[in-house]
Amino acid sequence: MTPQAVLADGAARLGLALSAAQCETLLRYIELLEKWNGVYNLTAVRGRAAMVRQHLLDSLAVVPHIPGGRLLDVGTGPGLPGIPIAVAQPERPVSLVDSSEKKTVFARQAAAALGLENVSVHSQRVERWQPEERFDLIISRAFADIAQFVSWCAHLLAPEGVLAAMKGAYPEAELQALPEGYAVRRIVRLEVPYLEAERHLVLIGKL
Repeated sequence: MTPQAVLADGAARLGLALSAAQCETLLRYIELLEKWNGVYNLTAVRGRAAMVRQHLLDSLAVVPHIPGGRLLDVGTGPGLPGIPIAVAQPERPVSLVDSSEKKTVFARQAAAALGLENVSVHSQRVERWQPEERFDLIISRAFADIAQFVSWCAHLLAPEGVLAAMKGAYPEAELQALPEGYAVRRIVRLEVPYLEAERHLVLIGKL
């Protein structure tokens, strides 16, 4: 199957009604990532088809399970999962933050090239960042263990906000070390089309 077919079929299996324009934008993002990756080594995943499976569909799998509101993608790298979510949900304000300058330069350029007016990009260490507004949802993908994620991002979370940790295998040991004052609200086992790997989404809130 072509990358276009894998994306369209995968999105449909996830229950996402993406338009042709949204699919085209996502594929343009992968084209940009593949082009920049040759020089800046932004991701270990090589090849457009693999990027569709391991980056686009893996990121989009969380969309049916996350609450609305202002979203912050922490440790976004080249914009994952924030840019795919922003394309799928153009009405949602999405902020991307990472301490790697080369990765935020790419994410900023990609968002501009794709016309993503709902995306802002910040080159910051998240534990030191002090934005004017807090976030309803803070998400991370392969960023840190859950205890670090919560402690580094707690000051950025709105009072009723949710922290969403994207994990591979069920993170039982990490859940035992959840910081005081926080509790797991829900754990979703994700089924990512065309990806034979365990995936879980851990949703955490303040007590």
